[in-house]
Amino acid sequence: MNWIPLTDQTQLETIKDLSFTTPQVILKHSTTCSISKMALARMERSEAPDSIQFYYLDLLNYRPISNAIAEKFSVYHESPQILLIKNGECTYDESHGGIQMEEIVEQAAR
Repeated sequence: MNWIPLTDQTQLETIKDLSFTTPQVILKHSTTCSISKMALARMERSEAPDSIQFYYLDLLNYRPISNAIAEKFSVYHESPQILLIKNGECTYDESHGGIQMEEIVEQAAR
């Protein structure tokens, strides 16, 4: 899994712009939460398609970016959480045990 670290709020505009040509996925991860660790491990064991870009947000170090994501893409904050950004909008989000690579790939293909 080749995560792109999400460490700067300005990356959100880039993610939005890129989403018009390539689906973008953001994983919000809490490094102290066991459920979040399980979701991250499940993602990393899965085959990630080259047709999607995956971003990793460390919630403890970059909480203001998480707040900006919620505002920019009109999604209620959860942790762990996956957001699929396509055509400038969050078209799919899931949290906790619902985070599955197969579902992300299916939603990205729509």
